[in-house]
Amino acid sequence: MREGGEMAGRSRVVVGISGASGAVLGVRVVERLAALGACEIHLVISAAGRRTLLHEMGEGALEHLGRLVHARHPDTAIGAAVASGSFRTQGMIVAPCSMHTLAAIAYTQSSTLLLRAADVHLKERRPLVLLTREAPLHLGHLRAMVAASELGAIICPPVPAWYLKPASRAEVECEIAARAVGLLGLPGGPREWGGLPEEEERGEGKEWREEGDPQDFLRF
Repeated sequence: MREGGEMAGRSRVVVGISGASGAVLGVRVVERLAALGACEIHLVISAAGRRTLLHEMGEGALEHLGRLVHARHPDTAIGAAVASGSFRTQGMIVAPCSMHTLAAIAYTQSSTLLLRAADVHLKERRPLVLLTREAPLHLGHLRAMVAASELGAIICPPVPAWYLKPASRAEVECEIAARAVGLLGLPGGPREWGGLPEEEERGEGKEWREEGDPQDFLRF
């Protein structure tokens, strides 16, 4: 864990990891921010988030995160610096964001540090990016997403960018993390889409079947 006060000329970012599956997304977000070399990273992991992280990635993940962040705040430390609006940040990312955490944020609960920090970002009108992780969604989930969005949160489900043709799971994870970081207005966002090649856009070289079984299209 890095020591000292605020790093001169560097943006502060709060990262929360809650208890949804996909703890690796929080790790990738921290790695992305650390790679920028221009961020003071403050990490808050919920109790359920820690349990999921250990189950999905093992003890080494906590040690890895500890080496990358400036400070790791216990979720019970409701008086930590990140609980105050006077602690200026570039924004906050919750990755992954469970439906429990989403609902608590949407309805302004502040019973833990992660929730309080998220609420601070909303009241201070700073970016709050929620990588909401659940499927399928019932009406309660959808309403919570709408409520959080109306308060100013950015709902960003971790959906792969298949059009970039990722070659591995790691590429998918890193691209999702890059998208979240980019939503804070920081460098290191996702690869810019340059459009389809002209021949693909026009459909040249393709022979589309106009007759036969509609299921034939599934075989292309």
